[in-house]
Amino acid sequence: MRRSLACMLAAAFSVQRASSFTRVLGRSAPLRRTMATMKVTAADVLASPKWPDEWPYSAQDFKRMDEEVDTQFYGQPRLVYHIDDGAVGALTEYYAEAFAAYDKPAILDICSSWVSHFPEEIPSGYGKRTGLGMNDYELSQNKQLDDYVAKDLNVDAVFPFEDNTYDIVTCVVSVDYLNRPKEIFEEIHRVLKPGGCAIMSMSNRCFPTKAIQIWLQTNDLEHVFIVGSYFHYQGGFEPPFAKDISPAPGRSDPMLIVQGAKK
Repeated sequence: MRRSLACMLAAAFSVQRASSFTRVLGRSAPLRRTMATMKVTAADVLASPKWPDEWPYSAQDFKRMDEEVDTQFYGQPRLVYHIDDGAVGALTEYYAEAFAAYDKPAILDICSSWVSHFPEEIPSGYGKRTGLGMNDYELSQNKQLDDYVAKDLNVDAVFPFEDNTYDIVTCVVSVDYLNRPKEIFEEIHRVLKPGGCAIMSMSNRCFPTKAIQIWLQTNDLEHVFIVGSYFHYQGGFEPPFAKDISPAPGRSDPMLIVQGAKK
């Protein structure tokens, strides 16, 4: 799998001699130096990727340092932002533009917490806004939600919602904690209406003991590729795209978007 993923990433970045990259995980210096030299952007990563025919990941890639049930780790409420104000503002601004493409969008915020970073208002107004997260108290404090369900998706990945219910699914800086991403993206696709979109936002902060192994051993642009592959291998999404909306590179938290629409 390591060699396959290395070649996959190298091909996506138009890097020559892909077979020389025997490791993507950990300190994959040749690939990362090439990416820096080429000034690869987040958008470039998913512009014309070369995907392997089959899911390239192993169970080991989704192991975490702390495999204790997540309800223990997340049991204590954390009413704090997990990204800085600049990144929050950039995400809210992006949401305002993305949400405006829908008429009264029904939105599901997965891995939700006490705030979803949605804009206060959108031109058409909101439809129902639902949260799906870990901590009941945090979810109860989220004034941007109309209802919520507390559930550990790393134990049971099935969403407790009907097919074709939502126009938009969001996930804020939490896709790196999902150890069953293939099942999760099946569920995202199932609950989205045709033409609906999923917006995954990512930064470089995390609880390292709870992040999946492959995430800790890859960099920001590789994260874009990994999340893009989740959309691709689900099979029912249009080709995903990526956008760097970081408000002040080097001075504020990065903010990267990977977005895909249901066919």
